[in-house]
Amino acid sequence: MEAKTPQPTTCDGDNPLLSTWTAPHAAPPFDRLRNEHYEPAVEAALAEAEANIAAIERQREAPTFDNTCVALERADRRLSRIVAVMDNLNECDTSEELQQIVLKLSPVLTRFSSQVYARDVLFDRIRQVFEQRETLDAEQRTLVERQYRAFLRHGACLSADERTRFAQNSEELATLSLRFNSNVLADGNSFAMHLTSADDLSGLPPTATAAAREEAQRRGLEGWVFTLAAPSYIPFLTYADRRDLRERMWRAYNSRGNRGGETDNNAIVARMVALRADQARLLGFEDYDAYVLSDRMAETKMRVSDFMQRLINAAYPAAVRELQEVQDFARQEGADFDLQRWDFSYYAERLKQARYVFDAERLRPYFALEQVRQGIFQLYATLYGLRFEPCNDRVPRYHPDVETYEVFDGDRFMAVLYLDLFPRASKRSGAWMTEFRGQWRDEVDGDTRPLIQVVCNFTRPTADTPALLTPDEVETFMHEMGHAMHGILSDVRYETLCCTNVLRDFVELPSQLMENWCREPEFLHTFARHYQSGNPLPDADVAALRRSENFLSGWLCLRQLSLGLVDLAFHGSSEPLQGKVEDFERRHMIELLPAIPGCNTSTAFTHIFSGGYAAGYYGYKWAEVLDADVFGRFRSDGIFNRETAVAFRREVLSKGGSLPPSELFRNFMGRDPDADALLRRSGLLPEA
Repeated sequence: MEAKTPQPTTCDGDNPLLSTWTAPHAAPPFDRLRNEHYEPAVEAALAEAEANIAAIERQREAPTFDNTCVALERADRRLSRIVAVMDNLNECDTSEELQQIVLKLSPVLTRFSSQVYARDVLFDRIRQVFEQRETLDAEQRTLVERQYRAFLRHGACLSADERTRFAQNSEELATLSLRFNSNVLADGNSFAMHLTSADDLSGLPPTATAAAREEAQRRGLEGWVFTLAAPSYIPFLTYADRRDLRERMWRAYNSRGNRGGETDNNAIVARMVALRADQARLLGFEDYDAYVLSDRMAETKMRVSDFMQRLINAAYPAAVRELQEVQDFARQEGADFDLQRWDFSYYAERLKQARYVFDAERLRPYFALEQVRQGIFQLYATLYGLRFEPCNDRVPRYHPDVETYEVFDGDRFMAVLYLDLFPRASKRSGAWMTEFRGQWRDEVDGDTRPLIQVVCNFTRPTADTPALLTPDEVETFMHEMGHAMHGILSDVRYETLCCTNVLRDFVELPSQLMENWCREPEFLHTFARHYQSGNPLPDADVAALRRSENFLSGWLCLRQLSLGLVDLAFHGSSEPLQGKVEDFERRHMIELLPAIPGCNTSTAFTHIFSGGYAAGYYGYKWAEVLDADVFGRFRSDGIFNRETAVAFRREVLSKGGSLPPSELFRNFMGRDPDADALLRRSGLLPEA
């Protein structure tokens, strides 16, 4: 059935969250949404979901896939819509009031989920369908297997007392995760470096100082204000000549969640680690790592350990060599000191400029945000035949910064895309993709298309210039839009299996794959033009960009692996976490620069303590192997080859989690992954 464009929202009663935006092709009513709407909407949707589940249990008919599995899939659909809006806005446009609402409702929602998984009659019906799964088609089998496994992994086979403990742990974990995230946001917003002398700006690019001046003006101050938001923090650490000011910024950023007081995350981390370990033990696993990995491509701790050690063996000597090169260069530049953490980016960037005649800041004028966005849209038109039509006047937005687009494949409506690209105090740092609604296809609703959100924190436009991106920011945009394609092109029957609902160590394949185009001259030439003159990015700069592709590849690889090691260490022990988090991190992270007391990554490591990557951060490198291998086919066939793109869409993007990831990969590549693909691309292993 051909999907329709989202229609204007109509309100059934006074609460817009309970209006017909939950219909198949409508968008959330952000224009009428207020904080007071959340609690009554959640209460009403919980009651509806409870009634739907009770109806499944009361059936006299024998359990079937339709009357049990599909019915359960649909039971909490309205609730899911409401919670998706609430949680997403709490991430990107929050307030103290909204944070308190979410804190209040989080244990209620977690309790409901725990109670669903504790319902013996419901589990018995799921089990009976699961035992007859060989009569189902592949996608149906995947759904019932996922439902059955979810019951097991949430304690369906535990005793009554164990279920109670598991549920209590889950509620507390949900609350702690929210508090962790709020503390990181609060600490980030609490710091601002106000400079009043132009001499303090030495080395900084004009884009950074212009943005800092406008930030000062917004605060009613003279001079310049630098914050911990990425568009302010990263240029300062990379270009500021004032070493003492770099140190001040670095310490502020790397002490988030570790400053004592109400926003300190040390106790939260220790408690979350202990609760996760207890959950794993209750379910019969030796630790939380084993629990998580049993439901990942990697499957076992041994396999992950072997994988990471192979990468460490290749990256470590390269990282040591690269650090020495940066240190030697710094001494040539007059640095009479050993490099500290606030020095490395500064001197590494200067070495990169000297070695490759490459300056990322100088390239900003060629990457105006609007041109980059159009370049990405055109790439997806070339690869997948998609068309992006602005729809700000037709689709409500939750903030004036947000831009909305309807996405079409020919005449077929595919999705609404929300782009939220600039930092603000109400928004956490980083970049991510999520959904206000997923995708599904059935006889009741037809082809319900997804509502996809991409959130970034790019440098804002100033009074004199548009938003100008660095090559790294272009890569970030491409990464998140790769996730978005995974959502937009989803074509499955069940929402549980749609979009990015895949195993965590596979989910980064579509996103990391798209980063590869950022270094391809054929793609850059389609959009990289000076925002004033219209001149294309010079060939010499394109060549320098390509030559610098593997600059510090060992260092960066080792950093990512180190974070993965710390994550696995937190979750790989049944013993309580003793002492400060920074001390634990120091024992388990591979570090080549001196440790700085009071500073660490873990007390602001939102990926693993509030972002769903606990015991799974290694997955970025795991998926990097897959993306390096897959892009090898694209490069061989031609980076704009429609046939190859259509095959990737058909075999991977459209399938969501409806088939095992290893099967999806083999269906596209015709073989299992080449384990050395990443090392060859990174220059850490010679080409065959």
